[in-house]
Amino acid sequence: MSARGLFITLEGGEGTGKSTQARLLAAHLRARGRRVVETREPGGSVGAEAVRHVLLSGAAEPLGPRVEALLFAAARADHVAVLIAPALAAGTVVVCDRFMDSTRVYQGVVGHVEPELLRGLERVCVKARPDLTLVLDVPPEVGLGRAAARGKGAVADRFEREGLAYHGAVRDAFLALAAAEPERCAVVDATPAAEAVAARIAALVDARLALEPTGAEAMR
Repeated sequence: MSARGLFITLEGGEGTGKSTQARLLAAHLRARGRRVVETREPGGSVGAEAVRHVLLSGAAEPLGPRVEALLFAAARADHVAVLIAPALAAGTVVVCDRFMDSTRVYQGVVGHVEPELLRGLERVCVKARPDLTLVLDVPPEVGLGRAAARGKGAVADRFEREGLAYHGAVRDAFLALAAAEPERCAVVDATPAAEAVAARIAALVDARLALEPTGAEAMR
């Protein structure tokens, strides 16, 4: 592996299993002798976690998708500066549950924020770009059902409260994004059981990033 670490992001709609698969992927990479940092967006740093509450509570929703995009960008700038960039510079693998593509989809495609604004925010705030983005895909009705079961008894967040048509548009936008950037993005069918999806992701990551065993695994 080069001196710089590897940056892997997981994207997709609600209930696609991103958090679970990020955790399982991190475990797989550690078993191969890699140093791994697990993180998420919005969040991942003290400042970004504070913004996360504002965004997911829906407090910023009345201000419109442009303001949401600005808040996501502010959180991302802090996240990258405080956690992601230093980890990559130290040769660590960073596995992140959501990153810039979520803003491109939710605020850009679905929220109709101007591409020029989003590109400008990325130039300022995104100083680390993913080496590989895994787009987890399930039909929106399946994802919403999973999200509801997962959060049973809890209040749905800002995006989970949207209707089926909204989540269908989100799915279509993620698939279009992946098709437009095949060298970076890979679509993973996330409808099977978590273990089967994790095995598919592990094989895909090893192949796409040409990972070789290191550390204890290399000595076996």
